[in-house]
Amino acid sequence: MNEIRLDGQVAVVTGAGRGLGRAHALLLAERGAAVVVNDVGAALDGVGAELTPAGQVVKEITEAGGSAVADATDISTPEGAQRVVDRAMETFGQLDILVNNAGILRDRTMAKLTRDEVDPVLAVHLGGTVWMTKAAWPVFTARRYGRIVNTTSAAGLFGNFGQTAYAAAKAAIVGVTRTLALEGARHGIAVNAIEPGARTRMTEDLLGELADRLDPGLVSPLVVWLADPACDVTGEVYNVGGGRVARVVVAQTPGYFSRSVSPEEIRDNWHRINDLTEATVVETFQQELDLLVRHLS
Repeated sequence: MNEIRLDGQVAVVTGAGRGLGRAHALLLAERGAAVVVNDVGAALDGVGAELTPAGQVVKEITEAGGSAVADATDISTPEGAQRVVDRAMETFGQLDILVNNAGILRDRTMAKLTRDEVDPVLAVHLGGTVWMTKAAWPVFTARRYGRIVNTTSAAGLFGNFGQTAYAAAKAAIVGVTRTLALEGARHGIAVNAIEPGARTRMTEDLLGELADRLDPGLVSPLVVWLADPACDVTGEVYNVGGGRVARVVVAQTPGYFSRSVSPEEIRDNWHRINDLTEATVVETFQQELDLLVRHLS
């Protein structure tokens, strides 16, 4: 088996001081990439800042013979994101891989939710993904090459109690990923998302006895493969954790069609509308439109 190597490539990993981001940065470096280890060093809720976590990861990489630089810039603004990309260009002269991993948690049920719980979460997860990509985009388009790995969550795909803001951001990242895959295709830019299951500061209280079996290092091999030039898949979401990797899809049932559909018809055909027996995987907006056109025709 030929080993995947990323020699000569440069990666930026956000939120790379701990947990998943740390694991991604270490494995990317092990496979030969130079890494900008970005992490503000904040607490789980995003408060505070210190360079220590990113610096420690850089130390691990360099002591193992790799190349890395620490960066503590806040990536939730366009200006901050641009500084991180500039750091990569000034330090290593290029950028090939962007891993959007940074995130914070401020969980609240809807009854108690305030703007202070919503805005920062959206700013870091969704804003950080958008602004980091925006900053890297001209570099990638000029070279006609780039690999972007975004991070969504089961909460964004299926919901999770008390996580309205987090789920909203993670669901939005799926839409961002699929849209950027379409825009990046003609420029040689592949954009995918991972839906990881791993023991991190965000999840350790939720996983219970599963925590010991969900090492973050079991997620990073997928990141390396999605970052490899030989991997040309784009616009996909993959569930990954504990050694399992699986594609996540959107599906539709055949449904019920009537040119004069009424509330009563919907009620009386509700089982048929929800029956998954003959569901179809829908991969594009056009495919979904075609399903409707077929009935209208």
